[in-house]
Amino acid sequence: MTDLAVGIDLGTTFSVIAHLDSMGRPWTIPNTEGDLLTPSVVFFDGSTIVVGKEALKAAIAAPEEIAQFVKRDMGCQVYQKAIHGQHLPPEVIQSYILAKLRRDATRKLGEFHKVVVTVPAFFNEPRRKATQDAGALAGLEVIDIINEPTAAAISYGIQKGFLSPKGESRDKERLLVYDLGGGTFDATLMEIDGTHYNAIATAGDIYLGGIDWDQRIADYLAEAFMKKNRGIDPRENPAGLQRLLREAEDAKRTLSARDQATVTFEHGGDVVRVPITRQQFEEMTVDLLDRTRFTVVNLLEGAKLQWSDVSRLLLVGGSSRMPMVQRMVEKLSGRTPDCSLSADEAVAHGAAVYAGLVLSSAAGAAPKVSVRNVNSHNLGVLGEDRKTGRRRNRVMIPRNTTLPAKHTARFVTAHANQPSVVVKVVEGGDASGNDATKIGKCIVRDLPAGLPAGSRVEVTFRYGQDGRLTVKARLPGSGKEAVSAIERSSGMTAETLRSWNQRLQKAQGPLSLS
Repeated sequence: MTDLAVGIDLGTTFSVIAHLDSMGRPWTIPNTEGDLLTPSVVFFDGSTIVVGKEALKAAIAAPEEIAQFVKRDMGCQVYQKAIHGQHLPPEVIQSYILAKLRRDATRKLGEFHKVVVTVPAFFNEPRRKATQDAGALAGLEVIDIINEPTAAAISYGIQKGFLSPKGESRDKERLLVYDLGGGTFDATLMEIDGTHYNAIATAGDIYLGGIDWDQRIADYLAEAFMKKNRGIDPRENPAGLQRLLREAEDAKRTLSARDQATVTFEHGGDVVRVPITRQQFEEMTVDLLDRTRFTVVNLLEGAKLQWSDVSRLLLVGGSSRMPMVQRMVEKLSGRTPDCSLSADEAVAHGAAVYAGLVLSSAAGAAPKVSVRNVNSHNLGVLGEDRKTGRRRNRVMIPRNTTLPAKHTARFVTAHANQPSVVVKVVEGGDASGNDATKIGKCIVRDLPAGLPAGSRVEVTFRYGQDGRLTVKARLPGSGKEAVSAIERSSGMTAETLRSWNQRLQKAQGPLSLS
């Protein structure tokens, strides 16, 4: 069987799956409900698991049994709330969404397993690994993870004609991709030269997206309801909160098309009608928009580039449809942003194109497309400053370093007669290690007796293009060293992954992917 080129945009609020047809054109595959977008919502209805539109409908009636916005918890040990008293890993919940996409697409394409899945460019390594694990649990072989802005750039380039069907640019292009989705925000600078896609720099916020704009409207509606109804706050009721968020999302969409919306909201038998203008909406969310502007400005400054160095400015992500976004970006850049792509489908289309290029390259076809990314967060070693005794984060590979990357640094032992050396690997954080993510460690054991304090230790980081980090620590002259492909302290271990895979396979019978 010929491998199919399939790409998946696993989104915070909606997910999309696309494939290449026989002519090499990307198409979105409708789900069984006939929709191009599948809500990223899972309803745990007793022994039955429902995914998508029906799950979203159940959010008001059974909010305690609903899992949504799970993408924001990727990389954490468990999803933020218990479902039926059980704390599930976010990978497991995401796997149900991926399984729904796979099964729906199989009706049109036949059986397939190889896919490219997209992630925000600003996702750190634990979140990327968790995404791959979710794919494995869904019965998919994730042949590559590609950054969402990169996928959007590929889709855009082919549609606009500055990329050939083989993904090759006719001239060197430098794009800035502004990607505001339902739950995350990315800004990425990319250079496309021939078949080489090189990320120059990336910045973002995994806790900023359309749902934060929704929350502001929901709060506004709740305050209006409280004024009329004896201070009763509908947000304190799970069903009331879900209904507020649903109405808020509808109002946000209306305000993208019109200057005013009127929301009718009912809770506990009481009803309020609340008018809201686009100007009010923009005033109550101006700080959210400023966060994206600040990110873009810092991105360009960090890359030492001006707007004149950018040949194309691309807006993607469903939330980029808001007029306030388009006005802000145009004022900031001095140019009209390109909004010609389908904001919801572009990322999945680009992933499908990239999947086709990966499969063709694996089969020996030319040209071979190369995608070079940058790491989105500093990678460092957390240790102790000998002079002050305080914690110190020694950055080994700075953020926005082109991958693959390698760096060696010298450290010293802290005490005499140390039996071992522990290299604590962290991602992000400040100079003291505050807010850093602990992603693993490398241990050199059984050091020689009598080793004095201050003995030299060489530490080498190798960060591959595939996002895999290898750490080597050695004591020169002692013959002692250790090499560790970092096992993240967050996310699933191989044993846990196998265990969940077995549990999910047993659940295939009653699994309802509606």
